[in-house]
Amino acid sequence: MNTKLAGVLSVSVMWLAACSSTPPVTSHKSPPTATSPKPLPPVTAAKKSGGYYLDDGPEANPPANLDEIPDAIPRREPLHRYANRAYSALGNTYVPDTTLSTYQQEGLASWYGKRFHGKKTASGELYDMYGMTAAHPTLPIPSYVRVTCLANGKSVIVRINDRGPFSKNRLIDLSYAAAHKLSYLGAGSTRVRVESIDPSQYDVGGVALDSGIYLQLGAFRTEEKAQKLSEKVRSTIEAPLPPVHVVVVDKLHRVTLGPYASDADAELDSVRLQQNMGMTSIKLTR
Repeated sequence: MNTKLAGVLSVSVMWLAACSSTPPVTSHKSPPTATSPKPLPPVTAAKKSGGYYLDDGPEANPPANLDEIPDAIPRREPLHRYANRAYSALGNTYVPDTTLSTYQQEGLASWYGKRFHGKKTASGELYDMYGMTAAHPTLPIPSYVRVTCLANGKSVIVRINDRGPFSKNRLIDLSYAAAHKLSYLGAGSTRVRVESIDPSQYDVGGVALDSGIYLQLGAFRTEEKAQKLSEKVRSTIEAPLPPVHVVVVDKLHRVTLGPYASDADAELDSVRLQQNMGMTSIKLTR
C-alpha cells in the first residue's frame, strides 16, 4: 500500500484476475475523516458452494441478524485524496469520476466476503463483510448508490469505498451483507440497476426528503444540538405535526419541519411554534 500504484498492480495482476476484487491503491494515510477502525470479528471456514470464488464464502455459521443490518445512510463526505486518482488494472486504465454526476447503469453484480474481511480497501478503511459497502471501478470514493436486483425487485443503499471488480462483464462488487439482502449469495452474481444518490436528499437518519415546503427551525454546528431541538419540538407541539428532520447543509445541521402541502399549512405551524415555543421559523422550498 505504500509503493506506487503501478508497481503494486503489476505484481498483483494475476491475483486480481482470479478474484475480480479490489486493487491495491496507493494510499499513505486513511481518509481525513476516518477514525481508527475497531478489530473485525473472525470469520469461520466454509465449504465451497454455488457461484462464489473458491473459499470466499458464504460462512458456515453466518450471524442471525443479517436481514436487520440497516442500509448505508447517505451523507456528504469529502472525496478521498488518493482513491480517486487514475489507475491501471489488468491492462486497463480507469479514471474515477469526481464530479458527483448522476449515474445509472445496469449490469452484473458480484460480491466479496471473508477472503478480504479485515483487509484494507482502496479508501484505506478495513473491509467489513457485514457492512453495507461496495466496490466500483470509477464511482467517487466515498459516494452512495442504490442497487436494485432486477430478478426480485429488492434494493439496498451502499457506500462505495473500494475499487473493483475488473472483469469486463461485472459492474459492481457488493459486500457479503448487501448481497445477502438482495438474495444472490448462492448464485454468486445477479443483474442489477445501480443509481447514484444525492446525500442532500436525505436527512441524517437516512430518511428521503420529499419535495415541498419546509420550515427551518434552527441551524447548529453539531448534530447533538440539532437533535435536542428536534426532540423538544416533537414533545412540545401537539399533533398533527409533519416529520422533523435534521439535514446537513453547508456544514450546518439544520432542523426542518415538513413537507407541507401549501403555504397556508406551513403558516399555521409557524404561528403554533411562535405561540408555544417563542420560535421564529424560516420557510423553505425543496
